[in-house]
Amino acid sequence: MKTKNLMTRLLLVPALLLCVTAFQGCTVVKVVDAAASTAVGVTKATVKTTGKVAGAVIPDGKKSEKE
Repeated sequence: MKTKNLMTRLLLVPALLLCVTAFQGCTVVKVVDAAASTAVGVTKATVKTTGKVAGAVIPDGKKSEKE
């Protein structure tokens, strides 16, 4: 009976370690994906704001309706 329990434990421990390692990999991918998505969103907002500020400060040669 002791041999069966020992064999079960010897097989169970590596299987559990494999599962834990696999799930941690998925978690890391999700965290990196979320961080990358946030960085892309922030970059887009910064570029749009910079473009609007530059458009307001630098004259573009368009004539206004008053002229």
